[in-house]
Amino acid sequence: MQLVLVSGLSGSGKSIALNVLEDGGYYCVDNLPATLLLGVADFLAEAGHERVAVSVDARSAALSALPERLAQLGTRGIDCRLLFLEAGSQTLIRRFSETRRRHPLAGGGFTLAEAIERERLLLAGVAALGHRIDTSELQPKVLQSWIKDLLGLGSGSLTLLFESFAFRDGIPLEADWVIDARMLPNPHYEPRLRALTGRDTAVVEFLEGQDPVARLLEDVRALLARWLPEIVKENRSSVTVAIGCTGGRHRSVYLAEQLAAAFRPDWSVLVRHRALAREGSSE
Repeated sequence: MQLVLVSGLSGSGKSIALNVLEDGGYYCVDNLPATLLLGVADFLAEAGHERVAVSVDARSAALSALPERLAQLGTRGIDCRLLFLEAGSQTLIRRFSETRRRHPLAGGGFTLAEAIERERLLLAGVAALGHRIDTSELQPKVLQSWIKDLLGLGSGSLTLLFESFAFRDGIPLEADWVIDARMLPNPHYEPRLRALTGRDTAVVEFLEGQDPVARLLEDVRALLARWLPEIVKENRSSVTVAIGCTGGRHRSVYLAEQLAAAFRPDWSVLVRHRALAREGSSE
């Protein structure tokens, strides 16, 4: 099992880190007491979880025992990495002021500034154990990208959905990009093809023989190949490409299937056919 331990100062971006890890397929546990780390790791390993992320902060009991716990995890064959997030005191004060959230160690006679310094002192021993990231000058999406790069969470974390639809039923609300295929030759006007769909061999052969279809398919492939890597940098978890034609049964279905086949080797790909699903056909 691979375990990523996330720690650091409150307001430094631990929640952002956990969200990135969860989107990347990690089973995440937030604010776990350090004394429970070994037990939870054993339980999740037995349950079959191969990638786990755990957040431990200054409120955790027996924080001083964390170095020993990490060593014990290593002897059990668990690949453990510690990610420690920190930021300057003025940055943290500003962030708490902007969000109006209470610092977990504030109160009991401590001001916000005093609580931050107290937490920094409590976590000093933990900071030395892992990879430290100063988030003082980092925007959230930059921090997300850094964590992805550090942990090797690349394009596989983005799901690419190709969805065919009928314009007469309206454009799907979840669509990020919409491709209009209504100007292409329509198999509906071929009596032998009318009852078939864009997944049937006869329709595929008909559309493959049409130059406009080939040109549109190549243009969309090139567009997606060029811009998907840029979309990944924005830390999107999914992109929906909706392809529409008049009835949503022939041209759009064919294009969605062809695009899915083209991008499946390099991306996590899903295919859905709205009009066919409405008719009760398999998606």
